[in-house]
Amino acid sequence: MIKFSRVLAVLLLSNQLLLAQSNDDISSLNLVQKGASLVQVSKQFTFTEGPAVDKKGNIFFTDQPNDKIWKYSADGKLSLFMDKTGRSNGLYVDKKGRIIACADEKNELWAIDKGKVSVLLDNIKGLKANGPNDLWIDPKGGIYFTDPYYQRDYWTRKKPEIDKQNVYYLAKGSKEVTLVDGDLKQPNGIVGTSDGKYLFVADIRDSKTYRYEIQADGTLANRQLFAPMGSDGMTLDNQGNLYLTGRGVTIYNKEGVKLGNIPVPSNWVGNICFGGKDRKTLFITASESIYTLQMQVKGVE
Repeated sequence: MIKFSRVLAVLLLSNQLLLAQSNDDISSLNLVQKGASLVQVSKQFTFTEGPAVDKKGNIFFTDQPNDKIWKYSADGKLSLFMDKTGRSNGLYVDKKGRIIACADEKNELWAIDKGKVSVLLDNIKGLKANGPNDLWIDPKGGIYFTDPYYQRDYWTRKKPEIDKQNVYYLAKGSKEVTLVDGDLKQPNGIVGTSDGKYLFVADIRDSKTYRYEIQADGTLANRQLFAPMGSDGMTLDNQGNLYLTGRGVTIYNKEGVKLGNIPVPSNWVGNICFGGKDRKTLFITASESIYTLQMQVKGVE
């Protein structure tokens, strides 16, 4: 998540102009359901982030400034799921139904199971992490996560203990992470393919998104530029299209060709996922708001 005070300051003046300039129309690409339009579900939040879907199609998302996790059920009901969440940011639901959270109040990874919290990671080789931001869980149960540094007003520290902003892999059951990319300026959004073969990571400060080949031991190989833009969060559909966030939602096909942009009338789109019983509801966290859009394609997370 980009630091919300900076986002609001920089993008407030430019948002309306950017929307006015957008003439993309993805309805002709057979991705959006015919006649569907963006629906604002609620605008009661401060900065929404980290949506994750469970096996029933329920979506969980964070309002990090208010330290809460909310639930948007598969039948369209909105409710508060958890208060005092360790300032959770990115979320992911594992095969056990636990919510795995980037809890950056103390720079940890949490597992939340029926309201009970277990700390999966509280340091990186004895040092405090920068601030785990977004994550993806591979088919083996290993966790890939990005660790950029965004100064928080609830921290006492004023600088990082780790010089670089990296991507890490935490193998299932392990307490020690593996550095899988230490050559990025500010990694943020992350997602992998459901077959566990490829990982996508956005370097938001460098305005680039990369694709990697995932190796048997969890390390990454053959980093290739996939899209000439960064992203705060991302997701994939069942056609292999990659959805990037920021100024609206920008979609690239599996070859890295830009298909179009979904304009979103909020200052910033933090993250995105598919949910609902049929996984055809595109769920968008956008600053103070959450939106849905009915799609023809399905999510794979």
